[in-house]
Amino acid sequence: MNARSKNDRAKAPMSNKKFLWIWVPVLATVTVLTVVANIALSVAGGWVASQLGTGTYTFTNSDESKDWDTEYYTPELASMEDVDVAAKDLVEEIAGSGIVLAKNETAALPLAPGGRVTLLGRAAADPVFGGSGSGSVDTNSAVTPRAGLENAGFQVNETVLTAIEEYAAENKRGHIEMDRPDISTYDIGELPVADYQAVASSFADYADAAVVVIGRPGGEGGDLTQDMSGWDDDAAPGQHQLELNTAERDLIELAKASFETVVVVVNASTTIEMGDLQADPGVDAILLAGSPGATGFNALGGILSGDVNPSGRTADVWAADFTADPTFVNFGAFLYDGIEVSYPQSAVERATSNATVTDEAPFVNYAEGIYVGYRYYETAAAEGFLDYDSAVVYPFGYGLSYTDFAWRLVDQQLGAVDGTVALTVEVTNTGTVPGRDVVELYYTAPYTPGGIEKPEVVLGGFAKTGVVAPGASETVTIEVDVEDMASYDHLGERAYVLEAGDYVLSLRTDSHTVAEGVAPVTYTVDSDVVYSGENHRASDRTEVTNLFDDVSDRFSTTPQDGKILSMSRADFAGTFPKAPTADLLAADDAIREGFAAWDAQAQADAFDGPKPATGKSTDLTLADLRGLPKDDPKWDELLDSLSVGDMTDMLLNGAYQTAAIASIAKPQTLEPDGPAGFSSFINQSINGVAYPSQFLIAQTWDTQIGERMGRMLGEEALHKGINGWYAPAVNLHRSPFGGRNFEYYSEDPLLSGAMLTSVANGVAEKGVYTLIKHFAMNEQETNRVNNGIATWATEQTIRELYLKPFEMAVKDITMDVRYVADDKGTVEQTTVGSTGVMSSFNRIGATWAGGSPALMDGVLRGEWGFEGFAISDFNLYPYMNPNEGIAAGTDLQLTFQPSKSFNDTSSAKALTDIRDATHNILFTVANSNAMNGLAPGATVTYTPPTWVYVQIGVSVLLGLLVVAGGVLVTRRVLRHRGTTAA
Repeated sequence: MNARSKNDRAKAPMSNKKFLWIWVPVLATVTVLTVVANIALSVAGGWVASQLGTGTYTFTNSDESKDWDTEYYTPELASMEDVDVAAKDLVEEIAGSGIVLAKNETAALPLAPGGRVTLLGRAAADPVFGGSGSGSVDTNSAVTPRAGLENAGFQVNETVLTAIEEYAAENKRGHIEMDRPDISTYDIGELPVADYQAVASSFADYADAAVVVIGRPGGEGGDLTQDMSGWDDDAAPGQHQLELNTAERDLIELAKASFETVVVVVNASTTIEMGDLQADPGVDAILLAGSPGATGFNALGGILSGDVNPSGRTADVWAADFTADPTFVNFGAFLYDGIEVSYPQSAVERATSNATVTDEAPFVNYAEGIYVGYRYYETAAAEGFLDYDSAVVYPFGYGLSYTDFAWRLVDQQLGAVDGTVALTVEVTNTGTVPGRDVVELYYTAPYTPGGIEKPEVVLGGFAKTGVVAPGASETVTIEVDVEDMASYDHLGERAYVLEAGDYVLSLRTDSHTVAEGVAPVTYTVDSDVVYSGENHRASDRTEVTNLFDDVSDRFSTTPQDGKILSMSRADFAGTFPKAPTADLLAADDAIREGFAAWDAQAQADAFDGPKPATGKSTDLTLADLRGLPKDDPKWDELLDSLSVGDMTDMLLNGAYQTAAIASIAKPQTLEPDGPAGFSSFINQSINGVAYPSQFLIAQTWDTQIGERMGRMLGEEALHKGINGWYAPAVNLHRSPFGGRNFEYYSEDPLLSGAMLTSVANGVAEKGVYTLIKHFAMNEQETNRVNNGIATWATEQTIRELYLKPFEMAVKDITMDVRYVADDKGTVEQTTVGSTGVMSSFNRIGATWAGGSPALMDGVLRGEWGFEGFAISDFNLYPYMNPNEGIAAGTDLQLTFQPSKSFNDTSSAKALTDIRDATHNILFTVANSNAMNGLAPGATVTYTPPTWVYVQIGVSVLLGLLVVAGGVLVTRRVLRHRGTTAA
């Protein structure tokens, strides 16, 4: 073979077979990737939009209405900069009003002005400003303890503080891993005393006082541990996280040995065991500072210097031994035997959900019943079951002052049983410095052993004075509705009952201490008043009777296999709660049925009603319905016009928003978290000033400052375009180990409800609706999303404690609504009530709370008259079925479409539920500040976000390239057909 033939063969074109083997997969891969990417963007469109933008809806009023007054809510502060300044001042004031002076031996506080002090303790350099999770806030610029003291004029030992800072930086605290409590830790991480020796020589130059800061963080996703064995080297065997560990005790001893004056500051939003420090004569003063937010440590400095007279009161009882509390053995991880939970998921849901759940069925028993916190300790002491002085360190409602007060009852109005009781008290400052006082009113109801369970005392009302000058007086009046002193009898009358007998009203400085010189007042009820049928309480919309028998039936007042023994005042010793025994770990058929997947088809088949209309023509827009009653016929016309897609797109895309509906000119709304101020994982630009934790806000016992906080957040909302707020949170401090106690107010439902209502009414003045949470009985984080924790309590316990603050909110929150009343632009005003609530992860009994018709419809809408919308907690988990939710009354799914989808969108049942849920949301939005600037008849145009244009452009380009590639490949194959070997 010659050289030429070799060259010709070397230059021979590639065979079509080989060419196609290379290029067909390339073109196919590009095509598949393009299609898959577009499908993925469609599937995860809600999440992508939350990150990259949702586009712009432009609303235009008609020529006739363009000059009408449609600014329904206006800010009073000119800019966000002004809001930030004012908010930080308010945060400092809240902290100053909420920090509790718990101990002050020999008037150790206030310290001498300009003193030289040494800060000790890890939290002095690594403080707890707030909690973690959805309730967390930005504290990067927050005032530190050092800055707070220096701003008050103190000189702080920099040598010691630098050593603590370096240690804290090198030894990070543990963390809460949301939804993974098995790996969640919050190490105490105190600097060992031995490491202080290198800087101890500096003590002498800053010896006016040692300020020891003891910190305990907390957060969403995990609880504080009841046993630190194995992860805290400084803990004794079996020691829990809410008692001082060895390093902290050593630190206190170092402070006592090195300083004449020792002040302990508790920087925690839960109670801790303080008995040893309270009894220690070497500890001169104790301050309970909570988690003080952005500027709260300035208030701490002010209290230490005397510029601020502390007026806080404890919002929980501070017990001496948490292991002796009746909740201790029934808090944490308990699982039913023999249940393998499984829920169907679509391929899309599996692909888009990051939920990690097992097949386990968790539960928790509220065996202590109504005897939670001070209600237990006061009652157990009255019954001789415990010694109060050794069992309780600080009573509920306790706090000291730098001055003294005297009270005098100046008037009492004892109304009829359908009226109110009002006590008027004159508060006189008998000390030498100005200060504020809290007047607390408790009632003691008549109790018969074996009858309706009743605590020895219950908080009935309270009032906080303004600043009272020495020698001056202020008069406060506390009113209690007589019906509120009724107890819920779930075993007998199945209703609220005001039993005959004497109700003793006592004015107290805390739950245990009757005010000196003020005799109790007796209110006598001549015969039982049973609030049943048409004779329901005046505040209820309709009859109130048992709705949770399936939950209550799990309890017994005597020991029985398979029954939870309910603690009774008649026999504390014999009924004191125990950890679940083997018979309570075995699930019966009813529990299995509760954990089973919701059957949408069965519900559809059982429904007897017509399909509602969809897609009909209307000229109405959402602005036309602002201010109208919810049952106005125009609502039916508007709802008839909506397509199923319009409604479901909104209902399934509810993460921090309600989606826009262009056909009715409904704007998209913005609804951030969290209880300590606006925060967002998604859009950090809306994060605002960090307020103190709700625990510290409750310690103010000041509803007026709560209203001011709400009003300030309303100002912020108007400047940032915020319409709704996932807050306040109002679950109770059932146990001090609750990881989320920082964002709940108190162990007491009345204090919690009063503070919640004050904040919500303040923010409502600016047209912001509050989604109060978590409805209901979400008192622990352990197992909270592992298929939903079954929560068992008697109906009396559910209603008197855990539903009470929500009930107060629904009945007492109001929002004034200005609206255009006619075609001439006349503006009138109406009022709506509470319009937002968030359901919870847990179950009421074995039924998911968000899917409980008894809770979400029977109680919330039926008994209380709620007209707004309910949203689920973050719906990433298979057991939270959207169809089940809307059927029960949980309207909006807090999720990104379509990580959740409806099982049914076509049956009469599903369409009726979808329509009702849509109605609830639209009614709320129509009457909020989301409608600012919109007049009836407004039109809307939509401009997609940039990323959508990019998506389209890239898709088109790749499509053209694929087509061009296909053409070129085809031409090449045709050109070389028959010229190359096959």
